[in-house]
Amino acid sequence: MNESEIIIARIGMVNYLNTAPIHEKWKSTVQSKTWQMVEDSPANLNKKLAAGQIDMGFVSSFEYGLHSEKYKILSGLSISANGPVGSVFLFSHVPMNQLDQTPVLCSDQSETSVSLVKIILEKFENVRPVYSIGDVLTVDNENFKAVMAIGDDALRLVEKSTYLYQYDLADIWKRQTGLPFVFALCVVREEFCTAQPEMLAAIHRELLRCRDEGKSDLEAICEISAQRIPMSKKRCYQYLTAIEHDLGEQKRKALETFFDFLIQRGDIDRKALPLKIFANLS
Repeated sequence: MNESEIIIARIGMVNYLNTAPIHEKWKSTVQSKTWQMVEDSPANLNKKLAAGQIDMGFVSSFEYGLHSEKYKILSGLSISANGPVGSVFLFSHVPMNQLDQTPVLCSDQSETSVSLVKIILEKFENVRPVYSIGDVLTVDNENFKAVMAIGDDALRLVEKSTYLYQYDLADIWKRQTGLPFVFALCVVREEFCTAQPEMLAAIHRELLRCRDEGKSDLEAICEISAQRIPMSKKRCYQYLTAIEHDLGEQKRKALETFFDFLIQRGDIDRKALPLKIFANLS
């Protein structure tokens, strides 16, 4: 095979602290020259996967629901929480039930979390704010009654927040539905599944290995990762202990429930269900 025929797999990885157990383990143990890691925010990875600029990767659950005809979900992998997640918050100056017709700023980094906060406010709290989308760290927050932030932005706001109320959205979802919440999935484009099944199976195995080894080696991961926020190693460990990266039966049920809400809202098509799962049988 000449150089022009070498197949490069482009793998999207969310560049937030919440993927550190998988991400750091991958960087330190995976050496393949034909597997290219592409780091970016969930929103940008969504766009890159939809455009075919990456072949697979961690993207917002909403992205899979929106373009499910293009993708399959890699089994056993997610960014999720079974209760408080600690990095997806609605920060508010007033109680949540007082946000009707008030300006609320939502992060531009994740369509999943934007959809989640809308379900919580409109379906669970029966209020309809006036939403704006933007960079929560640079927009003038004084113009908004509440701000929804995710990932590292949310972690930084928690450290220095002046908001009276801090609502953990995964915690509210759990209390309302009894289910975990799946923020992101590891998704692969259908054509890559068809064209490169052996490479996909090998990458899938390595991602699952990194997931398991990263969870077992969490203290060392925190030693590396805590400074990026910055936060204490103890706080980092507490946070990453609450983040889960599996996709078991309850997580799949939670994802289906979330998609049911989105279908009712008209945000995604009914063809998003049933879920299409790539299970590595090799």
